[in-house]
Amino acid sequence: MTPAGAAALREEIRRLWEDERPKVVEVVSWAASLGDRSENADYQYGKRRLRQIDGRVRFLRKRLDRVQVVDPAAQARRDQVFFGATVTYARLSDDAEVTIRIVGVDEADADRGDVSWVAPVARALLGAKLGDVRKIRLPGGVEEIEVVAIAYPPG
Repeated sequence: MTPAGAAALREEIRRLWEDERPKVVEVVSWAASLGDRSENADYQYGKRRLRQIDGRVRFLRKRLDRVQVVDPAAQARRDQVFFGATVTYARLSDDAEVTIRIVGVDEADADRGDVSWVAPVARALLGAKLGDVRKIRLPGGVEEIEVVAIAYPPG
């Protein structure tokens, strides 16, 4: 995972635990003070939301304990595609150029061009150098791509 990805997970934990959870606890406490909880939608929804928040926070904390943070800016071999690289490749079938950034599983976002390192295109590109042609096995068949540019954050 990149340092930015780890920071985003820590920020989500902080937001859930320090901002959202206290507000939900307040609503649940208020709803509980009204009496009959069996038909109290505020109470039932609040308790459900607290369980969701607690579950998500538990998941994120475990995830952060297990991930390895890799800073792409510290990459010494900048002539080859490694984790954290921003890669522009050309599809040989139609010469269309695509730019992606290879990130951790939790950071993947296709709309931003952030592709998980376990995705077929990223796995095909890892280790490639400028001008290398790689084959990607996709559900629709095999596609060939050529590495056009490799970039890393300044370090």
